[in-house]
Amino acid sequence: MAQTLPRLEPVGAPPERPRAVVVVAHGGRSTSRESGERRRLTYWRMVPFALLLARTAGLGVYLVRYRHRGWNGPARDAAQDVTQLLTTLPEVPTALVGHSMGGRAALYSAAAPQVRAVAALAPWLDGSDPVEQLAGRSLLIAHGDRERMTDPRQSLAYAVRARRVTDRVARFTVHGDGHAMLRHAGEWHSLVARFVRGELGFEPEDPTITNAMRQPTPGGLDVPLGAER
Repeated sequence: MAQTLPRLEPVGAPPERPRAVVVVAHGGRSTSRESGERRRLTYWRMVPFALLLARTAGLGVYLVRYRHRGWNGPARDAAQDVTQLLTTLPEVPTALVGHSMGGRAALYSAAAPQVRAVAALAPWLDGSDPVEQLAGRSLLIAHGDRERMTDPRQSLAYAVRARRVTDRVARFTVHGDGHAMLRHAGEWHSLVARFVRGELGFEPEDPTITNAMRQPTPGGLDVPLGAER
């Protein structure tokens, strides 16, 4: 029998009493009512991020399964799912990690009181997305310079606006990589792991990320990452 959607899938063996939690949200489509139960590359693309984070003792890691494959306009189905699922988790410091549509969903869901940090990878944005919910949160954005699916200019504009409500915003450009995050997968994974572990207190804050956050706008919002620069 099919399991109810939306739901969270634990990665590894989450601790019974986690010190903190990470919720990982994969991508989808702008419009689709297809079931989120069907596992596609968008889901598997985020599994390595989740597995890497799950190696951290005391950190609970969960992958999101949506009701629908699509964002679906004003319904914002993916964001509604993530927000709802956050209410089922322990009230401990939480980080959200999302790719493409999942990045957008993570940004919208940052208003949840336990959220401390959001990592949006190649986020799908259109200029209408709010930033007020990021007040008091830390934000990391990363976008490839060979992107063909989402617009890096939109994520840069979003980062600039986000700095009006929080002083902890950094944005990286992954040179030589595109939407699938495959050419420099290790750099994407490492960047996210360092950000999440630092923001949730499992290790010291990463100096490269912290330095980017401290630079006056537009500094720190187009930091190069990757071998091809």
